[in-house]
Amino acid sequence: MRVALFVPCYMDAFEPEVGIATLNLLRRFGVDPEYPFDQTCCGQPMVNSGCHDEAKATEELFVRNFTGFDHIVVPSGSCVHQIRCHMTAVEQTEAVQQVRQRTCDLVEFLHDVLKVDGFPWAEFSHKVSYHNNCNALRGIFHGSMSERREASYSKPLSLLRMVKGVTLVEKARPDECCGFGGAFSVFEPAVSVKMGQDKVRDHAAAGADYVVSADSSCMLHQKGCADRLGLPLRFRHIAQILNGDRA
Repeated sequence: MRVALFVPCYMDAFEPEVGIATLNLLRRFGVDPEYPFDQTCCGQPMVNSGCHDEAKATEELFVRNFTGFDHIVVPSGSCVHQIRCHMTAVEQTEAVQQVRQRTCDLVEFLHDVLKVDGFPWAEFSHKVSYHNNCNALRGIFHGSMSERREASYSKPLSLLRMVKGVTLVEKARPDECCGFGGAFSVFEPAVSVKMGQDKVRDHAAAGADYVVSADSSCMLHQKGCADRLGLPLRFRHIAQILNGDRA
């Protein structure tokens, strides 16, 4: 099985430790991913802003970097949603289609491909509130959606329950957006901040020590909101918890 690792541009710039945790976690399961050094961005910032044509060169580079792999693993549900569902500026050749189909989020790869049954090296004795990124939940179906009448399931929570010491707490509004939305937070800052404040207050009211997600972008936004409100919340990517990184 030939596996590649794509580290999102914002993660590379602001939270490289999450990319390192992802790499080390994959290696614990015997997967030694390749890392194409020319990788940059998946094109999501341009596409989210309606600039599809401007995303073409970025998408072409992504395809060149990741053609030929069996799986392309990404520690970001929103980037995976962009690649699988919205990478349409490039001509849809067979190679492009294969890259799009073979790109998966870290949670999906662990849960659906490797079918892991435990993380014996990991312990996290804290109360955890899990944040469902909107694209991960509704775009690539990390879990069931509260607005639908469907059987309840959650891939990330099923993984977190395997970690020794974790206590999962339930928010009042588990599926509500945090207000980040990429460019949305730039163009509608007041609405974005209010949604973020509501979200972190919900985490705090549930008794959480830590907020965990599969998307660092949402965590960065929520951390800013929590800090400004003086809420004693801490934030971690799920890769760091599953890899057993120290809090």
